[in-house]
Amino acid sequence: QLDLCIEAFGTSKQKRALNSRRMNTVGDDILSSAVTKAAANIIDTKGVTALIQDMAQDDVQNISMFLPPCNEDADKPADVYKFEDILSPAEYEALQAPAAAFVSVTPKEAAKKAEEKRHCSFVLEELKFLPVDEKSRDHKARCLWFLDTLIKFSYMKMIKKKHPMGPECPHIISKKLMKNFTSLTYNNGSVQNLVSASMKTKITAYVIALALHINNFQTDLTVLQNDLRLQEHRMMDIARAMRLKISKPKGLPGLENGQNHKLGTLSLPLPVQKAPGEQRKRRKMR
Repeated sequence: QLDLCIEAFGTSKQKRALNSRRMNTVGDDILSSAVTKAAANIIDTKGVTALIQDMAQDDVQNISMFLPPCNEDADKPADVYKFEDILSPAEYEALQAPAAAFVSVTPKEAAKKAEEKRHCSFVLEELKFLPVDEKSRDHKARCLWFLDTLIKFSYMKMIKKKHPMGPECPHIISKKLMKNFTSLTYNNGSVQNLVSASMKTKITAYVIALALHINNFQTDLTVLQNDLRLQEHRMMDIARAMRLKISKPKGLPGLENGQNHKLGTLSLPLPVQKAPGEQRKRRKMR
């Protein structure tokens, strides 16, 4: 009725606005109809099964974008995901000071840390088995400190502070976290750093790679999954994208929540990459 009144008695400006609004409505309807028709044609042409496979392949490619550089021609596991691609020499050097507390930790102090849950489960367990050799002990301590920091960083959402991990975190490490493991987003009139879902995937991949270096290229994925607060299928998808062999260790008890452990092993030759969820689909079909 209002539109009819504008048509009969409205000003020229009101009539132009009315015509413009009607044209936009028609355009939206045409576009919506065209999109619906195009989607139906794609489904008819490719079929639902093929589309699901395409989506799974896209997910593989999306995960692959956030993995550490992979050397498929490596002749030993250590060179598949090179340590220098996880921590540069300068970053590694900067970890000496914050990791000193791990180097000097006593069994009593390690037990106290476990009670207070100051660190993730993976790190607390590995602190029980630090090497006696001074150089090896220092190396493992630095790796554990950075892995613990990465996992804690993954819990964050919007980063509002310049040094989110506190003053004890070296500047070069804070810079690395902000540059490599956050996405830029526009919020409340300013650009901010966000730990997005894709960045959580990237953090997870780097945590797995570092854990492999710590544990002679076989690591308990279930412990890392719980530390990172991920669903099992997501953890397994990332591990498979990294070309790990997934297995269940014999005689190893489950975790507190009743889960069975899953081991990830990096060995050569690398297994063929599979689409995420492919294993789960096969199990459901059985």
